[in-house]
Amino acid sequence: MGLRVLLFLGICCSISWCTAQNSHYKEDFPDKITLRLALQTTSNSFTFRDKITRNKTEFIPNDKSYLGLSILFRFLEVDLGYAPNFLSENKDNGDSKLITFNIRTFFGQYMQTIDYYKQKGFFIRTQDITLPIDDLKTLKIGGSSSYIFNPDFSFRAIGFQNEWQKQSVGSFIPSITYYYTKFKLEDPLIENQLEKSFKMAIGPGYYYNWIFDENYLLSAGATGGLGFNYSSTDGENSFNGLAQLVFRMTGGYNSESFFGGVNINTQLLSHTSDENFILDDSISFLEFYVGYRFDAPKKWIAKADEISRKFGIE
Repeated sequence: MGLRVLLFLGICCSISWCTAQNSHYKEDFPDKITLRLALQTTSNSFTFRDKITRNKTEFIPNDKSYLGLSILFRFLEVDLGYAPNFLSENKDNGDSKLITFNIRTFFGQYMQTIDYYKQKGFFIRTQDITLPIDDLKTLKIGGSSSYIFNPDFSFRAIGFQNEWQKQSVGSFIPSITYYYTKFKLEDPLIENQLEKSFKMAIGPGYYYNWIFDENYLLSAGATGGLGFNYSSTDGENSFNGLAQLVFRMTGGYNSESFFGGVNINTQLLSHTSDENFILDDSISFLEFYVGYRFDAPKKWIAKADEISRKFGIE
């Protein structure tokens, strides 16, 4: 099963307040445009685990692979995506849909992420059966707020490639995460269900960039958090503790002009759903990318410099 309709749009604003960007640890490219092409897959899946029998029921979105094109310049990134039918997993997809929208901003050493996921078309998998559920819809809106303690550590080098990490360095990065999720199932063969929930977690994280021969990067890190989940299901409300785990790994090549690599990112939010069940709410992301940097038009540079002077940013 796969994806028939997909729309992907992202905007990234990267703003640094009056701090020097280049050092012997990292280098940015303020006068270059970064063009980036990627093959990506992402999904938000749900697993119900029975505490007593250990059986699990999985609600897994139809496979979704898409081509993404990104253009980055200074504090602006625009991402567009398309799911072509020539990708094998996108051919047999019925009415499955995915809309995802992502914003990531940097204010000095503060990092803010905003995510939007809207999905339609899943299949349900148990120990005994696997069935398509075309009428399951989910909506997730939220994000995270983080602080990068080490100014020499470049998260942009692993997330956007509009900086170049030149020496190995790590950083402590605590985060607070928050999501609103709506889970709506309307199916004549399965009991209808509408659940709305708000999740929040806070916890420490650590990420490290290993640099080999200046051009090759291997990055890994994780965040662990604790928080709560507030749910409303068919008029009944519940409040439960929540555990969070985020893992990210990146490997790639970087230089003045050309770069390429792979990104892996997964996030798990786990909490009690009712007396006998645990719900695992997971977001996964896999990306293969290549890109090239070229000189920006002088008019673009002048306009960006004008905005920087006006708002006191670099």
